[in-house]
This record gives sequence, C-alpha cells and structure tokens, in this order.
Amino acid sequence: MYDYLIVGAGFAGSVLAERLATISGRKVLICDKRPHIAGNAYDVHDAAGLLIHQYGPHIFHTNSREVFEYLSLFTPWRRYEHRVLASVDGQLVPVPINLDTVNRLYNLNLRSDELEAWFEKVAEKCEHIRTSEDVVVSKVGRELYEKFFRGYTRKQWDLDPSELDASVTARVPTRTNRDDRYFNDSYQAMPLHGYTRMFERMLAHPNIHVMLNTDYREIVKFIPHKEMIYTGPVDAYFDYRFGKLPYRSLEFKFETLDQEWLQSVGTVNYPNDNLYTRISEFKHLSGQRHARTSVVYEYPRAEGDPYYPVPRAENQALYKQYQSLADATAGVHFVGRLATYKYYNMDQVVAQALTLHQKIANGAPPRSAE
Repeated sequence: MYDYLIVGAGFAGSVLAERLATISGRKVLICDKRPHIAGNAYDVHDAAGLLIHQYGPHIFHTNSREVFEYLSLFTPWRRYEHRVLASVDGQLVPVPINLDTVNRLYNLNLRSDELEAWFEKVAEKCEHIRTSEDVVVSKVGRELYEKFFRGYTRKQWDLDPSELDASVTARVPTRTNRDDRYFNDSYQAMPLHGYTRMFERMLAHPNIHVMLNTDYREIVKFIPHKEMIYTGPVDAYFDYRFGKLPYRSLEFKFETLDQEWLQSVGTVNYPNDNLYTRISEFKHLSGQRHARTSVVYEYPRAEGDPYYPVPRAENQALYKQYQSLADATAGVHFVGRLATYKYYNMDQVVAQALTLHQKIANGAPPRSAE
C-alpha cells in the first residue's frame, strides 16, 4: 500500500515525492506517461555529446531563497545570467528594452536619466490596463510595441495582444539603464550537471518508486494507495466535462552545427521575421565546451503537448468550473501548471509544491493548490 500515488514526474510531482518520502516518511509511487523523469525540464546529451533541453530552453531564476536552497540539496550550480537579443530593423538589440536598445534603434545618445522622459513622451496614456497591448503601449509607445511585441505575441499565441490578458507582456520589464540581463532575480543559475541529474537525486529515496511509460488511469484501480497528487491537465482528469481548456504548444527543430558558436547570447528572438519565435543555443546555458554547437528553433503550434495556458478571461472562467470539481474531489490534490491552469515559472511550481507539502503535513484535506 502506497501512501501517495503521484501523477507526473516533473517539478511539482517530484518535489512532493521527495518531501513526502524524506520529511514525512511516506511511501510514494510516482508515474509518468513519458519515458523519463523531469517533465519539460528534461535534458539529455544528443548524438554529438551536447547537452540539450528536449522541450526547449529552461532557464532557472528565482527571488525565493527557500526554493533555491531546497533545490541546492540536489545539485551544485553554475552561475548563469540569461541574455536575449531581438532581431529588429536589421539589428540585434537587447531585450528587455533598455537604454542601449533605444539608442541603437533610433541612433540616439540618451543618458539613463533621459530615457524615462523619452518613454513618457512616446507612451500612450491608458486609463485602464486590461490587455497585453495596453501594458506595452502605456510604457514604451506604439512603435516599440509594433517592433518587439505584436508580431512575437501573434506567433506565440495566435492572438493579437489586444485579445490577451495583461499578464502576458507584464512579465517582460522595461529598463532605463544598460542592464541587459533578461531576468533580475536574486538567484540566477543552472544545475551544474543538468536538470535530469538533479531530478535523479531528488527521487533517489527508498520510499519512492518510479514508473515511467505509465498512464495513471491504467494503474489507479489496481495499485492500492491512500491519496493521489495529480499534476496533469485538470480538464483531462475530469474527461473534459465542460470542454477543453485552451493551451498553446510548441514544435522544436534541433540542429547541431559544425562550428563552435552560432550566437553571442543564449537566445535570439525573431518578433517580425520567420515562422519561429526564437533560436536558443544550449552551450550558453550549460557552459559546456565543445567544438560543435546545438541550437533549437521554436515554432508555436495550436496542437501538441500543452505548454502555455491561454490567458483570457473566458478561459479562466472555464478553469473555475474545473477548480470547483477539483476542490470537491476527495483524496486528490491538484498541483502544478497544468492542474491549476497557471502560467508558472519553474521556481513558482517548486514553491507551490513545498507549500502543499506543508499543508499535507499539517493535515489539510486534498484540494487544488493555489
């Protein structure tokens, strides 16, 4: 008899498996439909010996000391600050938009203390910020919105920014200095030996049994367990009773090149050209030394594995119907990006899982984790 059957061996499921086994002394069975652990963070060496992220680049960053120290139990780190350039008007310029971005695009020589006034001059006043378009044009004006955001967002979401919740573009800041880091979190680093190795150490506990290539529906009735932790799509759990929750997916095209480097930074965005949104080069992320290099092109898709919940009011209303079912489902905890229909970063999923473990340890009844 297992204390917990955990569905999904990504961040949410693996963190909970480890905490329940290590801290609470529970017996845990964790299963995953895929042939590997680590969920979308799974990395593996390709035929050339280059470490690649099978489901696109995963850059770790957090402001949570608790999350960073927890994951540090399972991996040493390599300091890494992600930098992104965007191909705009025939130039590669920094993203997020900063002082250098504006000076290069407009052939200006503004100082940092002058850029804020420049933004105010070009910005469009918006009394009520409702959409992703509102967020950007109210900060940097319509021209920079068209150059950097509109085309990229249309490719990524197959929707105009005016049709998307403000949270989408609010994730990308605007800076008045020369800081060209994509993130400004306190902790920015990559697992020294990769994410998969970190997950292997996380799940290497005698109280944890892992089953891969396994659909939980095929075993749930036959393997005795007291409670379930579910990290998959919440609408799938309830057999799409109210209809499917919309997601965007991605198709990845990997290339190994006979040259040492392709790009000067980890990722280059293509907001207005090409069918792909960005190219990422893995050696920047891993720090690996190799005579060749491996890159990935990302093509947004409507169909495929669910990656990004589509942030629109009607989709959130649909999720609330499923959340009510989840809260009323005895013996099952719902946690993670897919189970709570939230566009979480990795550290946010870890924090959510740690919080849920604490609630379980304190005797809280199963429900959806918020």
